[in-house]
Amino acid sequence: MSERRSSRGGALLRPILAAVIVAALGIVLVWGFVEGRGEATAEAKSEQAIKPSVKVLHNAFGTPVITLGPELQKTAGIRLVRLKAEPYQRQLQAYGSVLDLQQFTDLSNTIASAKAALATAEAKIAASQPAFRRAQVLHRDQNISTAQFQDAEATYRADEAALQAAQVKVQNAAATAYQAWGPVLGASLANQTGLAKDLIENKRVLVQVTLPIGAWFAKAPQVASIETTTGQRARIAFVSAATRTDPKIQGLSFFYTADAASGVLPGMNVIAFLPAGRPVPGVAIPASAVVWLQGRAWVYLQTAANTFTRREIATREPQPSGGYIVPLRGIDPRPEPDVPASGADDAAQGFPTNEPLVISGAQMLLSQEFSAQIRTEGGDQG
Repeated sequence: MSERRSSRGGALLRPILAAVIVAALGIVLVWGFVEGRGEATAEAKSEQAIKPSVKVLHNAFGTPVITLGPELQKTAGIRLVRLKAEPYQRQLQAYGSVLDLQQFTDLSNTIASAKAALATAEAKIAASQPAFRRAQVLHRDQNISTAQFQDAEATYRADEAALQAAQVKVQNAAATAYQAWGPVLGASLANQTGLAKDLIENKRVLVQVTLPIGAWFAKAPQVASIETTTGQRARIAFVSAATRTDPKIQGLSFFYTADAASGVLPGMNVIAFLPAGRPVPGVAIPASAVVWLQGRAWVYLQTAANTFTRREIATREPQPSGGYIVPLRGIDPRPEPDVPASGADDAAQGFPTNEPLVISGAQMLLSQEFSAQIRTEGGDQG
């Protein structure tokens, strides 16, 4: 009897246990589904949070347009400035070389020696001429012998010839100076004025500036500047037209001087920047705004709150402090008509002043632009 009751109790427990186990499995499955869904949602949110909000498109002109979120703009350190058009002086670029003045110094020594010889001859004749005239009077009155008179005359005639020879040497040396260095430098050498002395004493250096073929000046600018290959800038002052041209360039040449303290040394090749024409309106692009791509200069303009456009600029008008001057629409940036325009010159026309210029973070924008393009191309391939 007890065995039958025990068997009936076991039969009742088995369905209950099975139901409990099924319920537990259901709870575990539901918990796993909910937990997995929560992790997927969190992961999706995390991916969305770290995905950069950068998008690159091209407008109707093929110009890259970057959409960059505010957070990335802050991270990239984007700073903007609104440009103002101001008059600026166009600059003609020319070729320059800082001259070795050894021949100049040698010629100065030749002139100085000729002048010293002339002074000696003048001193001798200043003594022999009066002596000869006294001898003439004394000989006429028969107070001295003919031999004494002849000695006085011979001395005078020799001193007279020496004086004429010294005068010719001085004249020839001066003529050589004028021929070699032109009227201004030649006169300074001949008269030993301050200009020649400063050059010989290395207080100033002499720069020969040669214009490109086809370029010319009705009147050379009195003040200009030069830049060395190391980026040094120096002011130069006009002296005169040069007496020779650079045989490699064959353009018009001028002599300028620069302060020796500027670090410009004889033998250096430099680029000269000569003011040309009347001032024209343009905008100044600081060096921090310029990025370089494939050998061309670009800047970024903000066209909307989160939108930036890359634009090419001309580099024909560098600023002494760095950066470039870009002319406005309708202004030909080329002071010399025979030099062909480039695509950058065309792009410079009509540079907008109503769109802020990125002056900090331009390089980051360029990096973001190409990173976004790489991600887009990778997504298309996938």
